[in-house]
Amino acid sequence: MNAPRDSIPETGSETYLFASSNGSHITWLTDALGSLGSVVVLAPDTKSLDERIALLGPVAVFIDFSPDQSAMANQLHQRLKRDWPTLPVLATGTSAEPAAMLSALRAGVDDFIDMAAASTEAVITLRALLDRRGTLQGGTRGSTLALLGARAGLGVTTLATSLALALNDQLVHAPPRPSGRSARHGVALLDLGLPARDGLLYLDTQSGFSFVDGVRNLRRLDQTLLHTALAHHSSGVAVLPLPASLAQVREISHADSVTLIKRLADFFDFQIADLGGFSTIDFVAQTVRETQQAWVVCDQSIGGIVSTANMLKELRTRGVETDRLALVVNKFDSHVGLPAKDIAERLELPLRHVLPSRSAQLLAAASRGEMLVRTARGDPYAQAVTGIARVVHQEYISATGQPPAKDPRWVALKSQLTGFWKSSHEG
Repeated sequence: MNAPRDSIPETGSETYLFASSNGSHITWLTDALGSLGSVVVLAPDTKSLDERIALLGPVAVFIDFSPDQSAMANQLHQRLKRDWPTLPVLATGTSAEPAAMLSALRAGVDDFIDMAAASTEAVITLRALLDRRGTLQGGTRGSTLALLGARAGLGVTTLATSLALALNDQLVHAPPRPSGRSARHGVALLDLGLPARDGLLYLDTQSGFSFVDGVRNLRRLDQTLLHTALAHHSSGVAVLPLPASLAQVREISHADSVTLIKRLADFFDFQIADLGGFSTIDFVAQTVRETQQAWVVCDQSIGGIVSTANMLKELRTRGVETDRLALVVNKFDSHVGLPAKDIAERLELPLRHVLPSRSAQLLAAASRGEMLVRTARGDPYAQAVTGIARVVHQEYISATGQPPAKDPRWVALKSQLTGFWKSSHEG
């Protein structure tokens, strides 16, 4: 039999973590999942949990719920539910030990692997769980929208801040969600565009906690930290800006930065990532791959169009499929003589939205420390942004409105175990 691998797997293979100190159980699962990828063993304690998950990016975590390991199993599962809520967790045990299945049932794991059954059942169970989770991905995490701008001055930050406020209004006035649906709430603005921290300035908000601080505290990230550390606009929108000293950005990796963006999606319904004028194209490319939507913002100027075309070329050379992108034509003036659809054709992007040129009105509002979408809701720009927010919110509701699917085999097992537990305590 093959020995379990306790190292980084080869590129392209899936990785699974198994928390167990039982050698025969480790060997069984390693052999059972051998066709899918590598099983990496976790120590019985949870000290290395965050490091393993961050380093290996496992598809799922298996926890040995055998009676002699139940204390460790329950502790580990609580940690996973708290710190990595979107990661599928499966329990292992044998049908000859109903205590293991009962313990797993009470803990609330996603599914159960019976190691007394044929090893092919483990693969079937795992794939069924991943399929269910895949169809519910929109409901498991919040939606992240990246706004890209090839250069400063295209109005990306104004759009990002305005859209964050408008989306927040949509959520505030939306019907209440069924209890227990999700711990996520609200909108976060990732103020990552250049010039730095303009989003904070537009929202008249102060922040001592930056995006770099978020990366450094990735393992400590929870609802309490986000509530206390992140800056919040008076509307409730959370803001996470670049640090005041941009030299700090060089101290964190692109991979960790993208991991933070993905992790924040567990806590917010929407994230608007302002990447306008962002000069590090590698970070932009990695971020685009991980977001649900990415819009390229451009205006009618020749300089804006040329810069945007160059940015798209750079993204393509880094393997980004630009057919995932859509175009927002900003500061549109019908008197210029360059239709929005012509810009979309030149950039080879589908046209998603058009925003009117309202520079004077936006500047006047900014000079008063106000946002046009809040103080002049009848303004054409405010109405356009509100319309965009309504569409984005409706798409989100459509994607997440269905209740979670139930695997009939797991439901049957729960019913069987619940009946066993009741009879054993009532008899």
